[in-house]
Amino acid sequence: MNLSEPVNPQSVGQAVGKYRWTICALLFFATTINYLDRQVLSLLAPDLSKEFGWTNTDYANIAAAFQFVYAVSMLLAGRVVDRIGTKTAYVVAIVIWSLGAILHAFAVPMGEGIAVVAGAFGLVVVPSIIGFMVSRAVLAIGEAGNFPAAIKATAEYFPKKERSFATGIFNSGANVGAILAPISVPLIASVWGWQWAFIIIGAVGFFWMALWLWLYDKPEQQKRMSAAELAYIRSDQVVKAETTEEASAAAARKTSWFQLLKYPQTWAFAFGKFMTDGVWWFFLFWLPTYLSAQYGMKGDAIIVPLAVLYSMTMIGSIGGGWFPSYFMARGYAPYDGRMRAMFVIALFPLLVLLAQPLGSISFWVPVILIGIGASAHQAWSANIFTTVSDMFPQKAVASVVGIGGMAGGIGGVLLTKLGGWVFDHYKAVNDIYTGYMIMFAICAVAYLAAWTVMKILVPRHKEITDL
Repeated sequence: MNLSEPVNPQSVGQAVGKYRWTICALLFFATTINYLDRQVLSLLAPDLSKEFGWTNTDYANIAAAFQFVYAVSMLLAGRVVDRIGTKTAYVVAIVIWSLGAILHAFAVPMGEGIAVVAGAFGLVVVPSIIGFMVSRAVLAIGEAGNFPAAIKATAEYFPKKERSFATGIFNSGANVGAILAPISVPLIASVWGWQWAFIIIGAVGFFWMALWLWLYDKPEQQKRMSAAELAYIRSDQVVKAETTEEASAAAARKTSWFQLLKYPQTWAFAFGKFMTDGVWWFFLFWLPTYLSAQYGMKGDAIIVPLAVLYSMTMIGSIGGGWFPSYFMARGYAPYDGRMRAMFVIALFPLLVLLAQPLGSISFWVPVILIGIGASAHQAWSANIFTTVSDMFPQKAVASVVGIGGMAGGIGGVLLTKLGGWVFDHYKAVNDIYTGYMIMFAICAVAYLAAWTVMKILVPRHKEITDL
């Protein structure tokens, strides 16, 4: 066999197995749990704001605390995943974020303790706000590990031609989590109180962890997977002939952040995340508040609209993951096909511009239009993540995803803080309509701006081979 040629399992007449899709299912459920835990606060925000007297800016500060810590943690999480491996990293991540989710139930007494300590140093803090900010920070540290680990697992278990589709599938777990949350959280809160909503939802992650420990191993060590499937997974990789010493030396070489930052591919991914992640955060954190502020919808009334909206995003995630294959089947390289698909996807959020002008017809009009924009985001997300594994070697994938995740988190902090300020300002002048119009306009054009800069930085596919 020529070691410089890709391996084709069909050449030896072996059927390709499907165990890699079991791993994809695990990633899907992890992402579902991730977004369930993340969404609890936004669903309870209207009631908690009333109970604790929070303004829009107060809520924005709590949300921004999550995003800021998430941004910093994403950078570190990517490096940790590359260093300690996918299996261990995922366990560490889900333990931390599950405990962080549960900690929200004790945010007020914790905040009162922090307020006492702060008072001893002459500082004044609001117990409910600081307590929830700390809880969100712990949640963010753990949740930051989800996507770097999931993208690395996808790079390990799938050939390039299947990665965006697999990413789209597991990324749709975010939408399922966002659908299940409005169904379960208000019910739990109404029966047992808001604290139990955080405790029960937060505890689910520990059940997933047991499945992960049982079912996941590196592909080369996976006893449940056939040799033919392993060959298929590696079928689009060029295997270089090298000595054992050379292989060991290559594995031992560490890739620094500064090395990664010298590549325009890194900056393209980071800028794309910076411009667009905040849009998803905005929809996730502010939609319940929007429906309450504009249409007076609270509690159970928002369940159906949010369920419909996030059901739409599942189509975007899975369909967007498949879409590049249309271009690849016509001869485009994976990255080039992905960028063509992403351009088309970037056009759909422009419909969000119509959400406010047509919102007087029915609340369903903005729900559907925002649903289209959110669907486009998930389609975009399935592809932008995969551009990393298209161009970087596996050992650097999680680190690059971490860099982009930090950029996306910073973008999210800025958009969330801007939203809080805009909404409080226009609420004060009795014109909240204009406040949402401004924010929806920013969300609508973000993707075309991101795609343009990404295309300028990386005009065509160029794989990194010198790391």
